[in-house]
Amino acid sequence: MTEINSDIFKAYDVRGLYPGELNEDTFRLLGRAFAAFLGPGTVAVTRDMRLSSPSLTKAFIDGVTLQGVNVRDGGLGGTDMMYYAVASAGLIGGAMITASHNPKQYNGCKMVKAEAFPLSGESGIREMKEMLLSGSLPAPSATPGTVTPLAIMAPYVDHVMSFIDPTVIQPFNTVLDAGSGIAGLVAPHLFDRLPCKTTRLCFDVDGTFPNHEANPLIEENRRDIVAEVVRQKADIGIAWDGDADRCFFIDGSGEFIAGDFITALLAEAALMKQPGATIIYDVRASYAVKDTVARYNGRALMNRVGHAFIKRRMREEDGLFGGEVTGHYYFKDNFYADNGFIPALLILELMSRKGQSLRDLLAPLRDRYFISGEINTKVSSMAVVPEKIERLAKEYRHGHVYHLDGISVEFDDWHFNVRASNTEPLLRLNLEGTTPEIMEKRRDEVLAIIRG
Repeated sequence: MTEINSDIFKAYDVRGLYPGELNEDTFRLLGRAFAAFLGPGTVAVTRDMRLSSPSLTKAFIDGVTLQGVNVRDGGLGGTDMMYYAVASAGLIGGAMITASHNPKQYNGCKMVKAEAFPLSGESGIREMKEMLLSGSLPAPSATPGTVTPLAIMAPYVDHVMSFIDPTVIQPFNTVLDAGSGIAGLVAPHLFDRLPCKTTRLCFDVDGTFPNHEANPLIEENRRDIVAEVVRQKADIGIAWDGDADRCFFIDGSGEFIAGDFITALLAEAALMKQPGATIIYDVRASYAVKDTVARYNGRALMNRVGHAFIKRRMREEDGLFGGEVTGHYYFKDNFYADNGFIPALLILELMSRKGQSLRDLLAPLRDRYFISGEINTKVSSMAVVPEKIERLAKEYRHGHVYHLDGISVEFDDWHFNVRASNTEPLLRLNLEGTTPEIMEKRRDEVLAIIRG
């Protein structure tokens, strides 16, 4: 019997080192557990460009069909393409074989049920983990499921393009970096329909990542695109992570744009089209988000971090758009799911409609909101987290203290959130002040308590 490493089961997916922590035998069992959890019907499966993805995908599909569930195999594609396939066709679920932004030696699997609603440690992944660790998988079906190909690119691209009016897009000078990931497969189908001049970096889909890792949140992975934007004096730079469900932006000066500010701009883009709508944002975000929503008479609702929680809240509140500071952006008209290409097109449309560069759009935000960015502190173990949270609550008891996700405290001229990582022994700080001096002073003060 295959031994399953329990550490591969994360808050929102299955992920680990290949082949040491997970392998084809693991994924065959995972496919069986996935099918057993969902029950009879048809699922969509896509995969990323990692060298281990073809064999892991085949094993996963073998497991799914062994349990009698049918598979539509989309082959090489993005996570949000899988979401689209599941939701648009009314399938019972879907899976994407990927380790997202992790280095090449990793792989994993993101899974959803009907309507592309994510499985998580709270529902779905937990039950599958229990099945596999306890050896309680149901017996294989007497009638195996079928596998049929799924041609998804053309309808998916049409769907993404439907979010903008291509005729208003100005011929911006645009630098794109696919990071050797799935964006290199998808982005040409979109940008070939636009008048933008594009310089395309790392568009050869290659699981060895010969240029840099497909994680634009790490500065060294942005060096190529930043240098090219500055060299060309380009209007905008856009980079994607490995499975292309997140995009990141560089302004014309080569400066990386925080996800809070992109959330604020995307909220503005949404509310220009539908004033008064509901916008969901995460507890870490800059006040730029709620202030922008208020300017358009919208309804801004703060939410705990995590795509399962954001997607549930958007359904409950009929949210038009939702954003997280880590680059996940959610759209009601995209089945409440996140997408890595719709934000890129919407930002270009907003620039076009307002006749401003990205840097110009951001100037009012940068002049008013001074954010620390996310600062991670390693802790000896997760057991010390409650003590750290309690110390912060006591130290800042005179502010507005709440515990929506970790601890948040608000004062007139600054606020912060500290929360534990879902996957590592880390405490994550996000802090904002009304001046650079206040932000820096309070940032150092809070970090001293966390690290003391």
